[in-house]
Amino acid sequence: MSEYTDHHGPDGLRTRGTIIVVPGRGETRAAYTRFGRRLAADAYRVRVIDAPDLDADDPAGSLTRFGARLAEAVEGTAGQDGVVRPVVLVGADTGAVAVAALLGGEDSSDRRPDAVVLAGLPGHAATRVGAWDHELDVRTSCPAHRATLTDDPLIRRGSLDDAVPDVLLTAAYGGDIGVPVLILVGDADPLADRDALVRTATSLPRARLSVVRGAHHDVLNDLQHRSVAAETVTFLETLRDDLVPLITVRSSAW
Repeated sequence: MSEYTDHHGPDGLRTRGTIIVVPGRGETRAAYTRFGRRLAADAYRVRVIDAPDLDADDPAGSLTRFGARLAEAVEGTAGQDGVVRPVVLVGADTGAVAVAALLGGEDSSDRRPDAVVLAGLPGHAATRVGAWDHELDVRTSCPAHRATLTDDPLIRRGSLDDAVPDVLLTAAYGGDIGVPVLILVGDADPLADRDALVRTATSLPRARLSVVRGAHHDVLNDLQHRSVAAETVTFLETLRDDLVPLITVRSSAW
């Protein structure tokens, strides 16, 4: 069985970049099929990897192993002309924690992505999610995504109760990521620390914090998934133009 799920752009279109998606606690790659297909439809090469294993007893080793696996996943997308850049990492929940913590302490510039998207970063506060129905409510109100999670025999139910290593959370929120960052959070996410997200976004030189109205913890996959994918693609396209927005609003009645 492959350790990746790949989504390719339409035939005949030039690939516009490489996106590596990193799931979070308890999730499998299947949760990001819809998101991956949507980005691929805009001619991006998308690869979804397995969620990172963050060992509280060996956080440094966890990041080292994750970094090696990430580098292998990126290199594995190479075609005849190499890996198509920009390379962008999209992390959700602990996937976002691992990406941010890794880049905050990464010294090797040749392995850095060109940008990152951090979705649903959990806060430091411990939470108890409890039964599956409640976990679904915490994650999403999207019927299709709820069905995807419920019908997935490999999803680890109750995983949102797993503590995230505090040292990695501190590194994720306080590190100098060094590349452009899009932070996505739902305003109905009970696991988010919005004050900490604001502090992190304002402390980074090239960061944007986008709050999704009505979205829960699985902000990439909630009811607003079309708008969130559009925000992600807008970020990708802006990144290709040195972060100069392609569209600005001069006048609007809404």
